[in-house]
Amino acid sequence: MIDAHVHLWEKQRGTVNGLPVYDLGGGVSQFGAEKRQMLPPYMTDGVNSAQRLLANMDFAQVAGAVVTQEYIDGNQDEYLLFVRRENPVRFRVTALYEEKALPESLDGFDGIKLCGGRMKEPDLTKCEAVFARAAREDLFIAIDMADGDAQCASLREMALSYPALRIAIGHFGMVTVPGWQEQIRLARLPNVFIESGGITWLFNSEFYPYPSAVRAILTARDICGMDKLMWGSDYPRTMTAVTYRMSWDFIGKSPLLTDEEKRLFFHENAEKFYRFHDLPEMPYVHHMAE
Repeated sequence: MIDAHVHLWEKQRGTVNGLPVYDLGGGVSQFGAEKRQMLPPYMTDGVNSAQRLLANMDFAQVAGAVVTQEYIDGNQDEYLLFVRRENPVRFRVTALYEEKALPESLDGFDGIKLCGGRMKEPDLTKCEAVFARAAREDLFIAIDMADGDAQCASLREMALSYPALRIAIGHFGMVTVPGWQEQIRLARLPNVFIESGGITWLFNSEFYPYPSAVRAILTARDICGMDKLMWGSDYPRTMTAVTYRMSWDFIGKSPLLTDEEKRLFFHENAEKFYRFHDLPEMPYVHHMAE
């Protein structure tokens, strides 16, 4: 299995709506003007490390993960390059685009992350240089888009302008927001894919086993095909509500998807898109509640 949407940081030092985001201890962060449980409370030191994620991955039988970024965590480029060097088989990592110059060198990164919904300039054609550079250096673009169809036209233009550029839309198109299907329709283009990071957050009011989330996956399948959809957990923030295994097993247990559809969603699509290879077999580990 491959997780297409996780976050890591050594120290959280981000911003939200112009206000700071930083660790307060016990997994709690100052999130602008309020306090939020950003991590599970047992992560008392605020460090969201690769070692802790790997332990969760091993237990949940997840072989590989893609580390995306977010303004609310602050730029983690340096740490993610270290993670990639230490774990070249199991991790793929992104550089963070912050509406200013990217690093002079993108060596060691696999992709570039655009926080589309948080960008001051929503028209994605205004940052065409980022798409051009990703295409030139054979990197992928990971983007969490603004709600609904606000950025669909400009992303379509970029996808058509750079047909060999791999583009992954996160948060399952902001699936609980009206107009989300327009983001999914972009995946009818050959180079655009959809990943489900944050889907349990978006359906949190319904909670496990998220029947509406499963139905949304079926709707997206009917729009763009199961071969364009990938699973993502949005670790660690979603782990404040569910365990890491729960972030995927509600889909794995659903009788509404075939075994072949689950293989595509959990593994095969992401393996090709993110270019994983030689991933380890992940044995099942019996736990103490069994």
